[in-house]
Amino acid sequence: MTNAAPAIILVRGDITEQRVDAIVNAANSSLLGGGGVDGAIHRKGGPEILAECRALRASRYGKGLATGQAVATTAGRLDAAHVIHTVGPVHSTSEDRSELLASCYRESLRVAAGLGARTVAFPAISTGIYGWPIDDGARIAIRTVRETAADPVVEVRFVLFDEPAYQTFEAVLSAMP
Repeated sequence: MTNAAPAIILVRGDITEQRVDAIVNAANSSLLGGGGVDGAIHRKGGPEILAECRALRASRYGKGLATGQAVATTAGRLDAAHVIHTVGPVHSTSEDRSELLASCYRESLRVAAGLGARTVAFPAISTGIYGWPIDDGARIAIRTVRETAADPVVEVRFVLFDEPAYQTFEAVLSAMP
């Protein structure tokens, strides 16, 4: 196996519809479901995901999952083998939290590699309710994935829900060397 960064593909659509080895969930620290991507993954994936999240809370993550960290569960009824839950930072204008956002992508790829995943679908972590500006979020996401070798991961899809997010990721990806 080579030790290269995965190929990056942009997709406009619903992350719960992706056929990949692992889907990354922009989770909240409780791991018990929420709104946005988190809620959609729990709804479509079914109760198996929540059951495993509850077991994680009862064991290793009693206080919840820390921001920038990642952990995997079953994907339940999703067309994937695993869901990798990661907690993105809330955007702040007074504190630079970009390293925490980058950590979400690095740690999710590390977990994916440990699971033997070859294909991984990411949402634009923290760019929804957590208020991260989409252009900066796209730069951090793409740069981090490009800088992270994660054998056997060979493909990373950024699944973007709307056209403005897709266009922003496309512009950032084409502007990077």
